[in-house]
Amino acid sequence: MPHVLTERAPAKINLTLHVLGRRADGWHMLESLVAFSRSGDALSLVAGEPLALSIEGPTAPASGALDDNLVLRAARNFAKHYADAKLGAFHLVKRLPVAAGIGGGSSDAAAALRLLARANGISLMDMGLSEAARETGADVPVCLARRARMMRGVGEDLGPLLAFPPLIGLIVNPGEPLETKSVFATMNIAPGAETGFGAHPTVSAVMPAEGLIAALRKGRNDMEAAACRLAPIIGDVLAILSAAPGCRLARMSGSGATCFALFKDCRTAARAKKAILRAHPAWWVKTCVLN
Repeated sequence: MPHVLTERAPAKINLTLHVLGRRADGWHMLESLVAFSRSGDALSLVAGEPLALSIEGPTAPASGALDDNLVLRAARNFAKHYADAKLGAFHLVKRLPVAAGIGGGSSDAAAALRLLARANGISLMDMGLSEAARETGADVPVCLARRARMMRGVGEDLGPLLAFPPLIGLIVNPGEPLETKSVFATMNIAPGAETGFGAHPTVSAVMPAEGLIAALRKGRNDMEAAACRLAPIIGDVLAILSAAPGCRLARMSGSGATCFALFKDCRTAARAKKAILRAHPAWWVKTCVLN
């Protein structure tokens, strides 16, 4: 029997997402507090086999062509930095919605890099692994550690890992894909311009739950208004989450259309999930713990 290595590829949630401006080369400059769920996609690797990828799961049909999948792109970038390393055959169980603002593809790619590092005895702190992550996609570096931290720039500037209390949340996707580039185009920020929307609230490595929630309330997602213009259903989701008993904060994640809400405890989050699914059975609704 071949030895199979496995990794979780959790959802990436942008608790805040401030757009600072746009560089002259067209890339948007961001500042975002990112956290991760404890569940999501699952990726396995049989090391030493020819490079391959198979996909199954409820959201697999929306994953697109295999050759374009970020798992294979990550593996090819890994091979450029470690020429003699073993690659292998990947199998992805896809559960997270696609083009949803929760970094599903980036998290899958980061899981692939972690698996290849394990298979070849390479440290997750190795610079070659970090370079392969950056070459694969802007959100892949922050997904490598799967822990809360600040990310800045175009994803290359990562702050230290944060150890704030776990957050009880609800993640809701109404089933409408939304491309990041379309949201940025709607924001219409000129190359070389700064937005001046306001500074990010201070978040420290050790913070009580109430202090963290207060800081998050002072933050925002600057892509939310543009995303709502493209997909008005996002406004409906946010209104429903905000009105749920026990909701402490409701916000869109990333470029949408997934939104999240933070609740005071698991019971209120579970009640909100039940009520939302009763009214909108086609929506993707998951309770989560973020940290």
